[in-house]
Amino acid sequence: MPDSISVRRWCELLRPGDWAVVLAGLAACVAAGFWLWRGSAPDGVVVRASGKVVAEAGLSHQQRIEVKGPLGVTVIEIEPGRARVASDPGPRQYCVRQGWLARAGAVAICAPNEVSLTLTGRGVDYDSLNY
Repeated sequence: MPDSISVRRWCELLRPGDWAVVLAGLAACVAAGFWLWRGSAPDGVVVRASGKVVAEAGLSHQQRIEVKGPLGVTVIEIEPGRARVASDPGPRQYCVRQGWLARAGAVAICAPNEVSLTLTGRGVDYDSLNY
């Protein structure tokens, strides 16, 4: 850890213009974080079973979609602006535990039953699959 004398000397070398540049840089980083990492509102849902699209729906009204997979029926609930996997016959229920998806690009994958739910939209946000 640097001693307090060297830190104090370093701070004494900074002039008011230097502090302004540091603060402007920090403000730009914070603004970019808010602007670039916000997710857009979704406009639709794509449901796949065994890699094939079995249903596409909008998010304007409430509906329920039942999709057959190798293990049984997966139930998907849609409400205005969001969707979720309500039930799945898979053993660990990871896709059900994800809860409501409300950002464009969000995905719930029920791997054992080979069913997936994807929210579509204009400004798709990054998810763990992009990393």
